[in-house]
Amino acid sequence: MKPEIDPALKSVLARIGKPREAPFVPDDFQKDALQAIKKTDCLVIAPTGSGKTWIAREAILSVLKKGGRSWYASPLKALSNSKWIEFGLHFDAENVGIITGDTKENTEAPIIVGTTEILRNQLYDAMHEGRNLDFDLVILDEVHFLGDIDRGVVWEEVMTYLPVRINLLLLSATIGNGEEIARWLEAIRKKHCAVIKEEKRPVPLYPLFLHPSGRLLPFLEGKSLSSPVADFLRKYSEKYYTRRRMPEYGGIIRILEQFRLLPAIFFLKSRAECDAALTAKEFISPLPFSAEFDDSLQELLTRFPALQNHRQLKALKSFGIAAHHGGQLPAWKLLVEEMMNRGHLRAIFATSTIAAGVNFPARTIVLFNSDLFNGHDFLPMSATEFRQMTGRAGRRGQDKIGFMLAIPGKFMDITHIRRLLFKAPEDILSQLKNDFAMILNLLMSQTPSDIRDIFERSLAAYQQTERHHNLTNKAAKTLWADFCRHLDFLKAEGFVMENGRLTADGYWAARLRLDSPLLIAECLRQQAFPEQNERIMAAVVSLFAYDRDSEISVAAKDLPPKLAQALKKVLLAVRPLVHRLDEAGFPIAKIYPAVGAAMYFWAQGRSWESVIKATGFAEGDLAMLVLRTADSLRQIAALKDTYPDIAACAYRAREAILREPVLFL
Repeated sequence: MKPEIDPALKSVLARIGKPREAPFVPDDFQKDALQAIKKTDCLVIAPTGSGKTWIAREAILSVLKKGGRSWYASPLKALSNSKWIEFGLHFDAENVGIITGDTKENTEAPIIVGTTEILRNQLYDAMHEGRNLDFDLVILDEVHFLGDIDRGVVWEEVMTYLPVRINLLLLSATIGNGEEIARWLEAIRKKHCAVIKEEKRPVPLYPLFLHPSGRLLPFLEGKSLSSPVADFLRKYSEKYYTRRRMPEYGGIIRILEQFRLLPAIFFLKSRAECDAALTAKEFISPLPFSAEFDDSLQELLTRFPALQNHRQLKALKSFGIAAHHGGQLPAWKLLVEEMMNRGHLRAIFATSTIAAGVNFPARTIVLFNSDLFNGHDFLPMSATEFRQMTGRAGRRGQDKIGFMLAIPGKFMDITHIRRLLFKAPEDILSQLKNDFAMILNLLMSQTPSDIRDIFERSLAAYQQTERHHNLTNKAAKTLWADFCRHLDFLKAEGFVMENGRLTADGYWAARLRLDSPLLIAECLRQQAFPEQNERIMAAVVSLFAYDRDSEISVAAKDLPPKLAQALKKVLLAVRPLVHRLDEAGFPIAKIYPAVGAAMYFWAQGRSWESVIKATGFAEGDLAMLVLRTADSLRQIAALKDTYPDIAACAYRAREAILREPVLFL
């Protein structure tokens, strides 16, 4: 494999470099958005890195100067944490607070940062207590999550319940039907929603193709595949990819380094591929010594001492490469992001999850696949996903040009990538659906008739009416019928009275804003939770916080007898309810006893490494389980008026599991 470039690329690669420094001048779209949000709602659709955060900061500043309050909601705790730090530096720390499932600081501040779920919960509380939400501006970042199949309902609820007097600023890089979303908001909020669009990337994108020989080729000629790429596709069949291997990752890094195309983000199919890529160092020269590199790394390791012996630290220190995916500790991912943003790393091997929201740019992004895993299947990459990935190519203020490099292979459809380069993002469709937690919370302040009105005002109903005039209100009727099915079940279980009002049990169960509120409520009603042993409390609650298919196992002989007995008690307590849910056709998450064992070991005070070794958990999955369990325990601990002893035990259990390396901020 010999690194070469096609002669046509010489003029393109000559553009590589840092743009001349110039004083910041806001773009027209930024000024337009800022003027709009001062008066009304505003949806801003602009490429990654184009300055949407500047709009948010200036809008917050405008509200702050008038003595008002702002709520900045993001889809990820990591994003919320980074914005909390960023805004604290920009507006002064005393003016900024944060509320997520596991962090609560300065909650009366004029600027609050948090997750969208927390904002939704605050709206539930305000409706129940009959008070207005004490804010003047709400900012929903990454608002394309409105179309997320699992979490989109939360975004739609916020937009639906938010008091009209509070202006709403929506930010996204990838919404295909922004005008439709704005018209829906105007219909339900009875106020104008300005749509501000910016198509121009802050850093232009140039697509490249890597021939297996090591030759870099232009990907396009106009809007068609370039002649050498088209010739390659005609010449080589799919069998080629099974007979021969593409250059190793190290070889690709060497090519990119030779032509000044680093740093790069390599988007790979799986966590395992990302980790395995770190062993492909045969073509990479060690990093030259840099005092700046060493100082940055030492600063971060001092901040995160649990990472001092991280198994991937050697690859990062020696070669400037790192893996970044959901199977890793949040602290490690933050360290990798910081080192990349400071310009110390050559390459990151990542799954597609970092494309959505994390501030993680590079000069080049490298694509090996034209399909992505959606949690269930591999499906062709969407235009929205493609834009999120290519949005990471080119660093504003550091690059004059960014690059996408396509690598041919078994899972790469080059013609699909060509189409995506010119395709607009997909439309966002409503994901509103009923679940027991939502219904219990709405019934705290709404009658069933009120809830029917909410369905008729939903984005689902609006889109059905606008797109299929002959199906007027079909979506609302479907939502209502499903609501009635849920309501009947809640009545039968004693959470709702015949008149549609909550029972005493219904009121406290509504405070359990969890994925499985009825199962935890049943454990409380059946007295299946411990009142004294916080280790066992953490273990049994974790059973209902795990949301992945189990890849872990703990031998029965390794379970302490007290834990085995407690797990059995909980499983027996919920078994009749699980059967009734199943009979009624409601989905039920699987319960894995081994999950409880992992949490018990951690609550015991065992080392992180020993729990990982004993259970086979991926570090990131165990960290997520700890945080989700802690959130569940926090909500159980809030039931001190109804279950004082269990609430106290839950509080102690939460304290026992929130420690390094999970809790690091």
